[in-house]
Amino acid sequence: MGFIKLVIFGFIGLTVIYFSVSLYSRSVRKERLEDQFAEENPDGGAPGARDAFVAEGMRAYHSSIRPKLIGLVYVVPTVVIAAIIYTINAN
Repeated sequence: MGFIKLVIFGFIGLTVIYFSVSLYSRSVRKERLEDQFAEENPDGGAPGARDAFVAEGMRAYHSSIRPKLIGLVYVVPTVVIAAIIYTINAN
């Protein structure tokens, strides 16, 4: 029963961490895109150009490897805990 509680609450905790890291990473990327547009277009650019630039950059971000690497939030702790449990029970 204790193991099931560990799995359930661990999964809930990892899900919270995953969404937090994911939202933070997206917000940082969006901020960088906005800053990059501001540097390249000091006059503000054409109406709607900033939004289009940021939207295109976010599409590129979502197809990059970074969002996929955030999924390691689930894998690494699970492997570590499994290794610890195996090591403790093997001795």
